[in-house]
Amino acid sequence: MTKVNSLRHPKTTIILYGNYYPINLMPKKIRTRIAPSPTGNLHLGTARAALFNYLFAKQQGGAFILRIEDTDLKRSAKKFEQNIIDGFLWLGILWDEGPDPQKPEKYIGNLGPYRQTQRNYQPHIEKLLKEKKAFWCWHSKEELETEKQLQLKNKEPQRHLCAHFIDGQPQGNKEPGIIRLKNNGGQIKFGDLIRGKIEFDTSLLGDISIARDKQTPLYNLAVVIDDAEMEISHVIRGEDHISNTPKQILIYQALGLDIPKFAHLPLLLGPDRAKLSKRHGATSITEFRDQGYLPEALVNFMALLGWNPGDQREIFSLEQLTSEFSLAQVHKGGAVVNLDKLKSINSFYLKQKSPEDLRQEAGIPKNIPLKAVRLAQERATTLAETASLATAIIKESDYEQKLLLWKESTAPEIKKNLKVAYQILNALSEQSFATEELKAVLLPAAEKTGDRGAFLWPLRVALSGKKQSPPPFDLAEIWGKQKSLKKIKQAIDKLK
Repeated sequence: MTKVNSLRHPKTTIILYGNYYPINLMPKKIRTRIAPSPTGNLHLGTARAALFNYLFAKQQGGAFILRIEDTDLKRSAKKFEQNIIDGFLWLGILWDEGPDPQKPEKYIGNLGPYRQTQRNYQPHIEKLLKEKKAFWCWHSKEELETEKQLQLKNKEPQRHLCAHFIDGQPQGNKEPGIIRLKNNGGQIKFGDLIRGKIEFDTSLLGDISIARDKQTPLYNLAVVIDDAEMEISHVIRGEDHISNTPKQILIYQALGLDIPKFAHLPLLLGPDRAKLSKRHGATSITEFRDQGYLPEALVNFMALLGWNPGDQREIFSLEQLTSEFSLAQVHKGGAVVNLDKLKSINSFYLKQKSPEDLRQEAGIPKNIPLKAVRLAQERATTLAETASLATAIIKESDYEQKLLLWKESTAPEIKKNLKVAYQILNALSEQSFATEELKAVLLPAAEKTGDRGAFLWPLRVALSGKKQSPPPFDLAEIWGKQKSLKKIKQAIDKLK
C-alpha cells in the first residue's frame, strides 16, 4: 500500500529585524546590483534604482554590479541590452562588475556570469528536489484555474497548496507541470532599510512556483541564486518587489544561502499620482537624452525622486550625492516625476557650460554667432531649446507695420523714436556695438521720451522682426552696426 504523507515540517518563524541576522547571512563587503531585463529601453525607474544602488555602494567603498536578466527569450533583444549599457554609460553610473562596456559579450569581474541565460541553475534545483524541499506539481492548468476562480469567488488569497503527497510526489495527473517549493507556513519578519519592520504570513503564499523544469528557473529562484553567487549584500529595488521578498527569503532558507538586507524604494508616479507610464510623457533615458536633457541634470533629478538631503538644496553633482546619500533619508511614499523641476535643474547645468561647448553639444551651426548662443542659453531649459532659440534669434523675419506700434502710440511717434535710435547708433563705432555700451546710450534716450516702451519696443521689433525676442541691445550686438542700421531704416520705411 502506498504511504500517504504531507512531508511538511513544523511551522517556523523567520525573524530578520534591523541589523540582526541569526544565521547564514550577509557577506561583510557591501555589494549592490541592478538587474534590468533587456525587453525594452532603459526606463527612468530602473535608472533611478541603479543610481541609488551605485551611491550606496560607492559611499561605503563597496562594489556596484550590472547583471542582465535575459531569461525572457521571446522578448529579450540585444538592441535593448545595448541601450541599457549605453544609457548607464551616458549617465555616468558605472559598474564595477558586469558586461565589459567595450566588449559587452565579455565580463568584468570574477563572480559571473552576469547574464542569467549563461548561469547553471540545475544543481540548486536538484538539491531542493533531493532534499524534498521542492516537488513536481502535476496539477493541470484547468485544475489551477478552477482553484483560482473559487478563491476569487470566496475572496481568498490566490495560492496553490498541494496538501498530500505519495512517495514524495503530490497526487494529481501526469501532464507536464512545474517545480514548487514546499511552503510550511508561519511568519516572516524582516527589517526593511527604508520601511522598517515588515511582516508576512507565508501561509497565504501557498507552495511557490520556482522552476519550469530542472534547467529553467522562474524569477524568484533565479534572482536568489544570482544574488547569492554574486555575494550581493544589499538588495535595493522598487516597492513593487515587496511581495516577492517573503518568497525569496523562503528560497534562501531552503537552499541554506546568505540572506541579504532589503530596501524597497518608492515607486515613480506621474503628476496624477498614478504609476509612471508612457501616457505621462518620456519614460526612457533615451527619450530624455533626445529631448535635450544633460546627463548630469538627469542624475541630479533622479536623486531627488524619493530622497532629499534634509534641507532646501536641489543641485548636486554625482560626487556630492555619493558623499551625502543615505537610505535613511529615502521617502516611503511615491515620488512624483515633476518635469518642471527637471527643466529647472537642466537649465542650471546649461548655464554652467561655455557657449563653445554648448554650441557643440546642442548641434548649433557655426554660422550662428556665439552671442546668439549665449542669449539662447539664458532662456533655454534643454539643448533642443537652446538650438531652436539660437536659430530663431538670427532668423530673418518680415512683419506688418502694426507690430511696431506700442500700446496707444501713433505711427508718427514711433517713427520719430526710431529715427532718434538710428542717429544714436549711427554715431557709434563698430567696436561700441556691445550690449552694455548700447544700453548706456539707448536707455537715457528712452527715458527722455517719457515712455520707455514706445522707444525700446519698436527698436526691438525692427531688429528681430518678431513679437517675442531678446532685448534690442543684445540684438544690435549680434547684427553689428551696418545690419542694425539697415533694419531700423526698413522699419522707418514701413511707417510711411
